[in-house]
Order: sequence, then structure tokens, then C-alpha cells
Amino acid sequence: MPIPPAALDELVNLIDSGKISGKQGKEVFAEMFATGKSSAAIVKEKGIEQLSDVSAIEKLCDEVIAANAKPVADFRAGNAASLNFLTGHVIKLSKGKANPQIVGEILEEKLKQKDAA
Repeated sequence: MPIPPAALDELVNLIDSGKISGKQGKEVFAEMFATGKSSAAIVKEKGIEQLSDVSAIEKLCDEVIAANAKPVADFRAGNAASLNFLTGHVIKLSKGKANPQIVGEILEEKLKQKDAA
């Protein structure tokens, strides 16, 4: 096998820590297999590290909430699927780099806060 165990461990740690998604991990693995490069080098070269900075994601969420009044109202009216729509827009705005789990949590919290206000 052209990928040593330590290199595979490094890739798994990148996924577990949330630096890259599972889907990105598959792409990185294929590149590692083809080139023999380390996962960290591939992630850096391709610039695919996930955005997990909460304050940066909050700003993106605020932009999406402000620009999508109908899905926001739909979510507040009980349509949980609207959260997926809004999450997709935040990820798109981040050029695919925002961590979807963190985006969903932040959006849900922000939308519930405005309900209580």
C-alpha cells in the first residue's frame, strides 16, 4: 500500500478535527494514493480546509438571514426544511468552506433568538 499508516492517521485526524469534511477526505485520500503526498500538504495546496471560525460563520449567517426573509419566516413558522435551504446558502457564500454542522447550529440558534426577542 503506497500510503503509510502514519499518513492515514494524519488524514483521519484532519477529518475528526473538522478541518476537512468526510467528502474532502475522500478526495484527499485519492490524491495521496496517486501522488504519495501527505494529507496536510494536499489540503494546503488545494486550499480546502473547512472554515470553522465561529465569528466568521456568524457573519455569513447574518448576511443570509438578512437576504432571505421568506425562508426565515418559513422556519419560524415551523418549516424545518428551510434551515437546510439557509445552510446551503451560507455554505455557498463561503465558497463551500464553511463547516455545515457549525453553520446549522449557528443558524438555528440565531433564528430561535429572534423568535424569543
